[in-house]
Amino acid sequence: MTEDDAEIGVGPWPGPWPDGEQYDSELLATGDRRNVVDRYRYWRREAVVADLDLRRHEFHVAIENWQHDLNIGTVVRNANAFLAAEVHIVGLRRWNRRGAMVTDRYQHVRHHPTTEDFVAWARAEGLPIVGIDNLPGSRPMETVTLPRRCVLLFGQEGPGLSGAARMSCDQVFSIAQYGSTRSINAGVASGIAMHAWIRAHAGPPPE
Repeated sequence: MTEDDAEIGVGPWPGPWPDGEQYDSELLATGDRRNVVDRYRYWRREAVVADLDLRRHEFHVAIENWQHDLNIGTVVRNANAFLAAEVHIVGLRRWNRRGAMVTDRYQHVRHHPTTEDFVAWARAEGLPIVGIDNLPGSRPMETVTLPRRCVLLFGQEGPGLSGAARMSCDQVFSIAQYGSTRSINAGVASGIAMHAWIRAHAGPPPE
């Protein structure tokens, strides 16, 4: 899906154009069909990113990408919705951006070729690595408060966190499940974990 395919959009700006460097003359003239909140209608992409950068939250999100990337697009979209500082892809560089629904244009995404590279970055930034997986010995996320500054780390669909990733985690939390399935996918888990961070540390979103 491209931004021009978004279901919600607005037509050309009615009346005299507004002043401000944030506005895109082409969008004002032809309409804005992007999947953005009303606050950013008719804004240039660079202006949107710059405004988001002023209030990004203190958590990062990382996901492993060794075999396939079924959930990375959803993770990026969730990170944009909850305004994560960055998304970190650990392993293969390439991933299918379709699931991100163009939100990767507004979300900072960083690549780490190896787990060691990712861990070195996190340690240098002083960020604890918080694994989210239903591993033996993991603590229920519902009973704790996530650190304000941290990296939430997710594994791949199926195997979950790799052995190297597990060893790098400062803490590992699980998400409570009540049905017959052994796990939920990383895209869903990332949204739950990010929202848990939001409930603990963020104020209301801007109007």
